Amino acid sequence: MIGKALVAASLKPIMLSVLSHGEAYGYEIIHRIEQLSGGQLSWTAGTLYPVLHRLEGEGLVESFWQPSESGPRRKYYRLTNKGETAMASEKQQWMDVHGLLLKLWSPDFSFGS
Repeated sequence: MIGKALVAASLKPIMLSVLSHGEAYGYEIIHRIEQLSGGQLSWTAGTLYPVLHRLEGEGLVESFWQPSESGPRRKYYRLTNKGETAMASEKQQWMDVHGLLLKLWSPDFSFGS
């Protein structure tokens, strides 16, 4: 399992990235994340909804209601234009960190080179 600190740090970029692929409702997002992570990330509604509400408050995500074929209406979420820009920034930051870790973890790495 992935440690709590890393999960907490990655909530925003993961959420923005999932929604960059299209609108989704809460439990659909939870399922996608669990599936994509191979079960390494298993979010609950108590983790998901505060993040979605915070992102909505920041203007990065907007919500809307839609009828469901199998029951009551569902609240869907999608990125705003501001959210798309934030997602690109988050992606660049994480790619930079990823690149640094790849260098540091390389078997050939030395501070002298």
